[in-house]
Amino acid sequence: MADLETELNELFSMPDGRLSTEILGEMQSIMRLHSISPQELMYKWESYSIKMGAETTQLDLKTIRDFKKDLQDILERESRGKTHVASANKKTGATPRAGIGSGGDVFGMLDGLVSSTPRSGAVNGSAIKRKSNFETPAVKSNKQHANSSPSGFETPHTNGDSTTPVTTSIITDGAGQIQETINAHLDAPEDAPPKLSEPRIKIKSNTEMQKFAYKSMAMKLSDASETLDDRIDDFVSILQAHYSLPESSFGNPTAPSTSEIVAVGRIASDATEGKLHPANLVLETSRRTGAGRRIPLQIDDHSNYDFFPGQIVALKGMNANGDAFRISEIISIPSLPEAATLPSDIDLINARLGSSASAEDSDEPSESPHPTTILVASGPYTPSPTLDFTALHALLTRAATLQADALLLLGPFLPFSHPAVRHGEFDLPSSAPIAPDQATLVDVFRHYISAPLHRLVQQHPHIHIILVPSTDDAIAKHVSWPQDRLQKKELGLARQVSCVTNPVTLTLNDVAIGMSSQDVLSEIRAQNCTGGKAKMERDVLGRMAGLVVQQRHFFPVFPPAKRAPLPREEGEGEDGDEERLRTGASLDVGFLKLGEFVGVRPDVLVLPSVLNPFAKVVQGTTVINPGTLSKRRAPGTYARMTVHARNVIVEERERGELLGNRVYERCRVDIVKIGGS
Repeated sequence: MADLETELNELFSMPDGRLSTEILGEMQSIMRLHSISPQELMYKWESYSIKMGAETTQLDLKTIRDFKKDLQDILERESRGKTHVASANKKTGATPRAGIGSGGDVFGMLDGLVSSTPRSGAVNGSAIKRKSNFETPAVKSNKQHANSSPSGFETPHTNGDSTTPVTTSIITDGAGQIQETINAHLDAPEDAPPKLSEPRIKIKSNTEMQKFAYKSMAMKLSDASETLDDRIDDFVSILQAHYSLPESSFGNPTAPSTSEIVAVGRIASDATEGKLHPANLVLETSRRTGAGRRIPLQIDDHSNYDFFPGQIVALKGMNANGDAFRISEIISIPSLPEAATLPSDIDLINARLGSSASAEDSDEPSESPHPTTILVASGPYTPSPTLDFTALHALLTRAATLQADALLLLGPFLPFSHPAVRHGEFDLPSSAPIAPDQATLVDVFRHYISAPLHRLVQQHPHIHIILVPSTDDAIAKHVSWPQDRLQKKELGLARQVSCVTNPVTLTLNDVAIGMSSQDVLSEIRAQNCTGGKAKMERDVLGRMAGLVVQQRHFFPVFPPAKRAPLPREEGEGEDGDEERLRTGASLDVGFLKLGEFVGVRPDVLVLPSVLNPFAKVVQGTTVINPGTLSKRRAPGTYARMTVHARNVIVEERERGELLGNRVYERCRVDIVKIGGS
């Protein structure tokens, strides 16, 4: 014992003194708990000092106890990690990997119920079949190579230790089944439109895409603050103009007053953790309306409210004692006007569609053209853990069969969260023009996505294909939202493919379509705070979509949800215990104004989300969540839009005024499970 204390004093004591008895006791306790020598304890202490700040960390009783607790926390984390690995190995170790074609039990449903005895009397005369290897190969040591790209949902690849073909199986039950429909009374023709010499639709961008080429990760706090303040001040002007309110009606909610005022600000929470709750609701003001300060909100339990962080609201009430703003009324935010088109332009559009739906001398059209078909899909386009884009191939086949007028593809195309992308194990098949060990992400995109798109435009040269990036895209050079376009030339895309920004608003003939690959619906769902009728509302997805339309922004949530509470991707590290978080919102706050709706309310709003796919009409806007085209082990869904022509009667043409597009009345939307035809 004396020798041990002497050694500890030599290693730890200062030149002017010896260690106290209490410190020596704590050190000996640490050595017993972790079974380490004094020299190892010294190394751990030096590491801890560097982590905490070597200049400020002094060796005293409090610090040594904190050091002891830190070592115990590390030990517990390692223990949990080992337990996680053991559990994962137990679950996956018996999972059979034999191919479907060879009669293997792909999903382990027959494990223990069938004999592994080889079948006798084989057709080829062979009485012995190769025994399947029922152990899951390690990701690092066993790469999977795709040999071909078949039209079905089974992409063969070769097991690294065996010549036996192995297939990644995707359940295709219900392929082509319509899961949800709006405006089912409208026809959705299965036959292709008559062949024309030019495309049936023309695309116009309503978004200034050149503004999205800003330098990311260079945000200034002053720019971010001004952007947030300007949004509040803009809503003050909107409300004042819509309700004809005098300037004196608006006031500072943080200042004590016995008079009722209208306060405009941003919903926020005064709690650093946890979900938004009536007890932690605060209203954040701009520098112009309230010096940028926050004030707690008091709201009755029976009141009807629907809040989320970042929402701009107009509240009527008073702050009598200066402690809180008591709400007496929530003023509705006015909606943007509907998108409209001139009658003469509608005539040109209908003529381009193949015939005229506008009669010059009657109130009814003599003939209706073939409706416009638009297919909408969102990534991921491949399941895990392999790169298998057969779901995308099936969608492109469907687009060619229907002779679709437009195909809207939203990212991610090669997501960071995919194990093959994350570990760089995206080996290309032997048919690829580049060696597997030299392949880059661009080569992977060219092979799996650009090449199939080239084949589609060869079959259907008049189709328009739109690519919207995602902040989770490994091939996107712009990492922040709002996000710049993909590099079309570098990715080798066809002439008919247009790379657009995220978000973007496009006009296809007379249909204004707004799109953003950012999952705003799940962000609102995670932080939503409701009361009264809103809390009893059964159509939760429609209610959240209505909040997006009301806020006039593709991503009105601020601050976005932290990455930690979001669903985690199952990492497949070398040790089996790696965990990765989702990319998150990645907002560049100084440029959030680029995410606002431009001038009018979109006729169609495409908001992909991990929530259930749906199509709904909300406040005159058709909101679509097409779902993901591919799930982890199963095919996903896409949306098919069938837009019928806008009829123009004589009176409307004579007036010559702008006519509302009214797409919600003449657009049928089907949520379809991918697969098959």
